Amino acid sequence: MGTGLVAGVDIGATYTRVVIADEKGRILDRTKFETPRSSREAVPASIAHAIRELLKRVGGSEKDLRGVGVGSIGPLDVKRGVIVRAANLPLENVPILEPLESEFGVSTYLVNDCVAAVIGEKHMGAGREHENLVYITISTGIGGGVYVDGRVLLGKDGNAHEIGHMVVDAEGKLVCGCGKRGHWEAYSSGSGVPKLVRLLAEERPELFKRSVLASRGDPLKLTSKDVYEAAKAGDAFARAVVEEAARYNAMGVANVINVYDPSLITVGGSVALNNVELVVEPLKWMVHEYAVNRVPEIIVTPLGEDVGLYGAVALALGLEQLPIKRSR
Repeated sequence: MGTGLVAGVDIGATYTRVVIADEKGRILDRTKFETPRSSREAVPASIAHAIRELLKRVGGSEKDLRGVGVGSIGPLDVKRGVIVRAANLPLENVPILEPLESEFGVSTYLVNDCVAAVIGEKHMGAGREHENLVYITISTGIGGGVYVDGRVLLGKDGNAHEIGHMVVDAEGKLVCGCGKRGHWEAYSSGSGVPKLVRLLAEERPELFKRSVLASRGDPLKLTSKDVYEAAKAGDAFARAVVEEAARYNAMGVANVINVYDPSLITVGGSVALNNVELVVEPLKWMVHEYAVNRVPEIIVTPLGEDVGLYGAVALALGLEQLPIKRSR
């Protein structure tokens, strides 16, 4: 095995995934483990351990490693290279860059997981021909990554793409996981759909009583998977919920089109990928009700759930120059 291996990392609230790739960006091996919750230091330590094990498995060594790219849940402080505080992780100011750089002595990059995803799309997915590109994840939360005029957008702290926290309901009927009201993520993300069930159950009690979902007790104990499966099986109330979620998604995507004017939007995340016909397809016609700018092509990401890992690999390979100055 010659030199020229890189590591790509995807830090999620529940799991962290690590891959080793070659200089062409091909993933050679991968591993996945529960994201440590015990201490701040445990997070980078577990990543370093995984990189070492994978290097051995592909027949390489630490000498072959030329870069590490990390996409992570946020919010981040990309200048300091830390996870400031993730909504679903009980840790604050988790250092990522400094420990990995001192461990391996190679260039290491940290961006938000959705920024990593749009970088993956741009360099290795459907976005290669596009200068104006947005990746949207509809998963436990809703997030995005954005290119405008060929430049990846980061903002002052690296959080210039928190599209899931755009307000889509001025009445603020639902509270987002971040604690603020009316955010897109509160209505149609994986964590938001059960809240939408409860809201619609109060508004349409007769329809809810006849639903299979009513027999499960507290709507907040449902998962979005329960709701989408009931809708696919023809449950009238579940279908009403899914249609309402689609409308909020259309508002959110229209906001993205109106603000960033992309020529391509790719959609990923577990809720979207598992329910394309109920999540992504309705967007294509409903978004016209809210968009002012010309509506671009909207497709499911061809890279599936690996889109962020490909972005981390692209960063590690130096394919994207990030517009940030690190503060040591």
